[in-house]
Amino acid sequence: MKVPFSYVFRNLWTRKLTTLLTAGGMALVAFVFAAVLMLDAGLNRTMVGTGSAENVIFIRKGAETEIQSGLTRDQAALVESQPQVARGTGGQPMVSKESLVLISLTKTGQDKGSNIVTRGVSPMGFALRPQVKIVEGRLFQPGTSEIVVGKSIHDEFDGVAIGQKLRFAQREWLVVGTFDAGKSAFDSEVWGDVEQLMQAFRRTNYSSIIVKMSNVDNFEALTKSVEDDIRIALEGKRERLFYEDQSRALSTFISFLGIFLSVIFSVGAMIGAAITMYSSVAMRTAEIGTLRALGFRQPSILAAFLTESLLLGLVGGLAGLACAAFLQSITISTMNFQSFSQLAFSFLLTFKIVVQTVIFSLLMGFVGGFLPAVKAARMKIVDSLRAA
Repeated sequence: MKVPFSYVFRNLWTRKLTTLLTAGGMALVAFVFAAVLMLDAGLNRTMVGTGSAENVIFIRKGAETEIQSGLTRDQAALVESQPQVARGTGGQPMVSKESLVLISLTKTGQDKGSNIVTRGVSPMGFALRPQVKIVEGRLFQPGTSEIVVGKSIHDEFDGVAIGQKLRFAQREWLVVGTFDAGKSAFDSEVWGDVEQLMQAFRRTNYSSIIVKMSNVDNFEALTKSVEDDIRIALEGKRERLFYEDQSRALSTFISFLGIFLSVIFSVGAMIGAAITMYSSVAMRTAEIGTLRALGFRQPSILAAFLTESLLLGLVGGLAGLACAAFLQSITISTMNFQSFSQLAFSFLLTFKIVVQTVIFSLLMGFVGGFLPAVKAARMKIVDSLRAA
């Protein structure tokens, strides 16, 4: 004979304060657990959204980032002449030769500067990245000392409003526009004319070349052709995979730290659940004996107390998720370990994270309530009734 669910719910409802405190502890752990997963998911969305499945990025062999890379104009010309490269209006190759440097900007309310990626792009660079839209002002004019700034830079740093000037590379640069890159890593960059930036920083080589393929299935043929040509000696990656790899070190750090904290906090939450359930068993000794005398078997008693503990975990998990959902309105700005530059991204709550958090919360409830449930199920009828 099974113990009715209403009996389980009534016991939790009767001990409102204890139930609230225990579920609150589990909610805190679930919040931390979900927040870490959301942070990692937001980072991955930002980096993966930076690249396009149709684009390939070529950098120097052995280089891990665009900043470490360098390629000559001759190499770039050979890449854009490949037959797998898409052609635009008038047969123009859809290729963007780009140069990256780091500059220092001061965040609003701070005195210390932060490293910011300044990307020199060609006019074709915007065509290869349709997610990048000018939302205020206008695009810079090629051949001039004009720049546009990403939305995250505009929101978080001083001196980057339209009409203001930034001084770097012994030249003043006029901010003429703000662009929105759809919450990708480009939002944390400053863009200008590639030839002007290379001239100002006294550079003769590009950092990378971005190529749009005429067909997404041409990746193997394109990269093999480029890598086999000893005159080029460049390494190609799908743009989306390249930017995903750029976040791997930071993603690993966030995941490791988050899991470590979640495990530490969960131990405390499970101990709290166990204390609550042991207390419940001690207070209901006579009640357990009565249930056994009425014909409820040990497995039913075990299931009833385990269900109570699982309900505590479920309530805590849902409460933690509800609080974590509000984090999606927050933008985090931190340093990307690969490029040593500022990167802004937001928390992201996905269905997978909801499922993982609920399972984690139920696991806390199960572990915390298992031993007290076993103790309740093993009570002898006579001893239980005598304790009344």
